[in-house]
Amino acid sequence: MDTAYLRAMFGWSGEVAATPGARGATARIWRLDVAGERFALKEILGEPPTDAAVLSEVEYVGRAAALGVRVALPLPDRTGRYLVTDPDGRVLRLYTWIDLRPVVPSQCAAALGALLARLHRAAPATPDRPSSWYETAPEVSALMAAAPAARPEFAPDPGEVAELLAIVAPSAPDRLRVCHRDLHPENVQADPAGDLVVLDWDDLGPADPARELARVLFDWFCDGPSVDAAAIRALLRAYAAAGGPARITGRADFSLLIATRLNFLRSQYALLGEPDRRDWAYREIEEGVRLLPTRRLIDEVLATALNS
Repeated sequence: MDTAYLRAMFGWSGEVAATPGARGATARIWRLDVAGERFALKEILGEPPTDAAVLSEVEYVGRAAALGVRVALPLPDRTGRYLVTDPDGRVLRLYTWIDLRPVVPSQCAAALGALLARLHRAAPATPDRPSSWYETAPEVSALMAAAPAARPEFAPDPGEVAELLAIVAPSAPDRLRVCHRDLHPENVQADPAGDLVVLDWDDLGPADPARELARVLFDWFCDGPSVDAAAIRALLRAYAAAGGPARITGRADFSLLIATRLNFLRSQYALLGEPDRRDWAYREIEEGVRLLPTRRLIDEVLATALNS
């Protein structure tokens, strides 16, 4: 990491120590220690966001923080840019640092519901439509053709996939808001005081808040065939009490969940042809097939939601 460049871009004096941290599929986080202060530097490994997407994130994060959502705030360089490229071609973003720890989903359901309510209250309406990743899913034949023929355990049941595809429907334009769209447990952690912190806003974009709510229930409280109905009820009651505007009313509200799960599975199948990413892809595929929702599970979660 070019610390001299960082000092110049962000107007720092003195030494800058850069320590590599967690790395995901599309980004690596560095911890920067600068004259007694600490910052998080995101090195973007995949396709960088557009300037418009970055500004949308900055605006939404600010709105959410004003309503009490705990976030790592994005920070600009000396010229006001939130996205910078260093001399080695690294695309970088700077944030405030927060010490974090993972949470136990069943122990934070009410806090998560209140957090999601604040996020949705902060969410502005948008005329933009979700991309196909969030709205449509691959046909059964295309998905099964992409699955590794030599490893049948890494393919979903085609009948169950067909049942899921029958649920998916496009979002109503008048219900679309700017949403986080990736609120799984790794992206919501706790600070030293125990408050929940929202991370990784890279998937920010248009969605129906009810569909994001439905996906959160599965991401947090549905582990394979098991559904934590008590936690789902606790989240939904806290969400409503905190003024959350969305309500789950039917199967179509699970369209975002189904589309993203199936599209992610297809994307990991595509990586099996890349030797340096094959092992990672197999791990993701194994988990993706295990956690793929079924219509039975969706109906169970829907019934819990309707009676909460």
